Amino acid sequence: MEKKYVVELTTEERQRLNELVHTGRALARKIEHAQILLKADQSRGGGWTDVQIAATFEVSVLTVGRIRQRFVEHGLEDALVRRQHEQSARRKIDGAAEAKMIALACGAPPAGRTRWTIRLLADKLVELNIVETVGRETVRKTLKKTNLSLG
Repeated sequence: MEKKYVVELTTEERQRLNELVHTGRALARKIEHAQILLKADQSRGGGWTDVQIAATFEVSVLTVGRIRQRFVEHGLEDALVRRQHEQSARRKIDGAAEAKMIALACGAPPAGRTRWTIRLLADKLVELNIVETVGRETVRKTLKKTNLSLG
């Protein structure tokens, strides 16, 4: 089966990886990734298969494939380090909006109501242009975090 991402290390890359593995002065994950890349190296007459590498280092075949892919697409350094996940969504309620929400919740409820509800607070925050949009769950979590009860 033809591999999509073929690892072919240069002499300098191979030397760097060997030093990293043999000195042992790096994070365990980084050393493991270096060992995987060394075994996957095709530049000197064929490397190990992904299945052999996965069995030897007790990782999944998908992990070996991802390390290969990161090496080919982004280079050696990216293949050695663990990627930091980017924050998926920016917080909708920052400190200033949170303070305004708490002030609203502690104040008098809207006319015709005996108390604030989470839905009313969410709607009022949008109505007052404190936030563009906000879900009830975000309001609930913020209230819970501040130990504020609507009841």
